[in-house]
Amino acid sequence: MLFQRLALPFLGLVLLTAGCAMPGESSAQEPATLEQPSVIPKPVYMERGEGHFRLARGTVIHADITMPSVQGTAEFLKRKLDSATGYDLPLQPWSNRSEAEGSILLSVNADTAAFGGAEGYSLEVSPERIEIEAPSSAGLFYGVQTLLQLMPGQIYRTDYTLVPADTEWRVPAVSVRDHPRFEYRGMHLDVARHFFPVEFVKRYIDLLAMHKMNRFHWHLTEDQGWRIEIEQYPRLTSVGAWRDSTLVGHAGSGIWDGERYGGFYTQEEVREVVEYARERHITVIPEIEMPGHASAALAAYPELGCVEGKDYQVKTTWGVFEDIYCPSEQTFTFLENVLDEVMELFPSEYIHIGGDEAPKAQWEESELAQQVMAREGLETEEELQSYFIRRIEQYLNGNGRQIIGWDEILEGGLAPNATVMSWRGTEGGIAAARQGNKVVMTPVSHSYLDYYQAPRGSEPLAIGGFNTLRNVYSFEPVPEELTEEEAGYVMGAQANVWTEYMHTGEKVEYMAWPRAAAMAEVVWSPAGRRNWTDFWRRLQPHFERFDVLGVNAAEHYRGRLPEFEN
Repeated sequence: MLFQRLALPFLGLVLLTAGCAMPGESSAQEPATLEQPSVIPKPVYMERGEGHFRLARGTVIHADITMPSVQGTAEFLKRKLDSATGYDLPLQPWSNRSEAEGSILLSVNADTAAFGGAEGYSLEVSPERIEIEAPSSAGLFYGVQTLLQLMPGQIYRTDYTLVPADTEWRVPAVSVRDHPRFEYRGMHLDVARHFFPVEFVKRYIDLLAMHKMNRFHWHLTEDQGWRIEIEQYPRLTSVGAWRDSTLVGHAGSGIWDGERYGGFYTQEEVREVVEYARERHITVIPEIEMPGHASAALAAYPELGCVEGKDYQVKTTWGVFEDIYCPSEQTFTFLENVLDEVMELFPSEYIHIGGDEAPKAQWEESELAQQVMAREGLETEEELQSYFIRRIEQYLNGNGRQIIGWDEILEGGLAPNATVMSWRGTEGGIAAARQGNKVVMTPVSHSYLDYYQAPRGSEPLAIGGFNTLRNVYSFEPVPEELTEEEAGYVMGAQANVWTEYMHTGEKVEYMAWPRAAAMAEVVWSPAGRRNWTDFWRRLQPHFERFDVLGVNAAEHYRGRLPEFEN
């Protein structure tokens, strides 16, 4: 995927200078009679009322704690409130509304349609009580996220002794009706180019939950490192998880740091992350790259490659490499065994199989690959890749799972049940939707958060390109070329964080936030409700939340619009 990212470095700038319209610029604003709370992503409907609810030491949280999923959300809320306030708020079974003065009520109403879908919710705050109602625990959880954003930013403290003594725990009276626009609201993290510990991954997931995102795409294997323990193949981590050195600067610099680098997640750590995400209503989608981007795996098990006797190495630089799995029965057995362990760890319906940037030169020279093509009646190596992907899809389908892959899986014929991540623009997504395949839109022009977000002279090293906060916010996931029926195959969108030039968690946060907050609003809020100026206004108190959380968010838009946006 690196090649195309470098090949399209200024597409975001072109879109901006072309005067790309902002969704909802002409839409009506919130009623101006009272100051509107700053919630991101923007709710479908929110009306400010008179007065405030005051959280006190005696405030009771009422919930149907006989339902495990509801109890989990109630306990999540209690932990957040207690840790910031120093209170120990009582958590009690749901009670009659008339007896709930001064309380917070969490209740489930199975009438999904009344809330705009299973992830919808209503939130009512009055001086007397707070009530969150939803048809599911997910909806309740999103209502809790909105409630937290209505409170002073200090609510995100995890140590109440650090909260200023004069903090007033007030919640403005509001009426909210809310539900997401898209079912798939995703963020990606590449841990293969650079590795990040479990605690950082959890922190990343917390920020996704705060913004009501529900998919975490975990990119676990790559030419530069294999990051997940597979018990049947220990060399994947003893060999494939480590590289001898790492490139310094951009490709072609000729400078390496000379330090051995690597790391991987044990299966127990993977389970820990998956459970942590589940508690926050986030599904973790693992990516196991194939048939290309396979150098680390082939360094561990060279017999899976097509070049006999080749000294495969875990790569120390970035780019697209010729190394590719050979389409042998040995390879398919290996991949099926790997996927067996992956499926045991990840309950996600989707398993991402990559499929991008797979050069075919080694297949063209391979006697075995050519024999497979002759046996299967395939005319091109692109059709051989389609055959490869279809076999993997059939295996995953047989185990109750679905594949998702980058838009190169369209080449040579798309697997019938595959979902396409359209990254080289929107064209792949349009083609897939027109033939009835589901689509997640994630084009480089708007969704790649490894691009510079301000002029290069003012920014730390990045891969290239230019993708500002406003450009991310301008993204419309449903292309106008699609009919209403075709548009129904667009599941949502995703922002991607590729980490060639992100050596630390702090750098990841700098590149991701606040641009990921803009993507969160793109995938949650109705297109007609989105307004750039209003988003920028709501972003200002959001920076204060980032400060409390210690998030190293880029500050180009704090307090003013930067000159490069004017």
